[in-house]
Amino acid sequence: MNRRLLLSVSVASLVTCMPQSFASLEAADDAQAIVDEAQRRMTTTSERYAGVLQSFDGNGKTSEKRWIFERLGAHGESKTIIRFTEPAEVAGVALLIVNHAERASDQWMWTPALQRDRRIALQDRSTRFFGTDFSFEDLEERVAAQYEHTLLDEETIDGAATWKIQAIARRTRSSQYTKQILWIQKSDYTTVRIDSYVKDEVVRRLQSSKFRVIQGIATAHEMVMTDLPRGSRTRLALDKVQYNLSLNDSDFTVQALRN
Repeated sequence: MNRRLLLSVSVASLVTCMPQSFASLEAADDAQAIVDEAQRRMTTTSERYAGVLQSFDGNGKTSEKRWIFERLGAHGESKTIIRFTEPAEVAGVALLIVNHAERASDQWMWTPALQRDRRIALQDRSTRFFGTDFSFEDLEERVAAQYEHTLLDEETIDGAATWKIQAIARRTRSSQYTKQILWIQKSDYTTVRIDSYVKDEVVRRLQSSKFRVIQGIATAHEMVMTDLPRGSRTRLALDKVQYNLSLNDSDFTVQALRN
């Protein structure tokens, strides 16, 4: 066997004998590709679900709200309407979100008691949405191309292997957060946790669980958003999830918001 062939065999043997964890890290060291694949697997033309929100403040006080969530359009260019249905004092309050691929979304909120809609200014996106622990920004559709992603590590979350990935918003996207850390499961590319930072402090933590496959899509049926500085959290339970159903574009306008 000549020297060149021997070298080739040795390199091939080294790759074959490489530990599995190191090999998988080398094969998936492109964080952007991982997040792109996670987004691709969640891509649908539309979505609808009924949501139950239970909020728990730092003193143990609880409240409950219900909403209907509807989304229409391609990822990054979609429109969303969230409309509260219960209790009576918030019924009819609605939020229209028009997502954009290259910048932050446009948002309008309709309040029946005031009989008026108002545009949500960029500087107000960090505020809580109607008593929940979700901010207005948290309700936007996450677009992978709007962030710079870096693979930090591999970690086990609740017994499942995940990629730990840092996401920093590009200049074209306004954000209240300095950075976010994502944990994406290797088995199915579902995002099970997002920590959102302001400077070096985690201010919000979103944990997703109870995944079930709906129309071929692994879908979280429970999400818990924790506001760490406030010591409060909101649990969102999803029911009657549907994808790729027929929705009308005319229903996703400011005029339709009022109806």
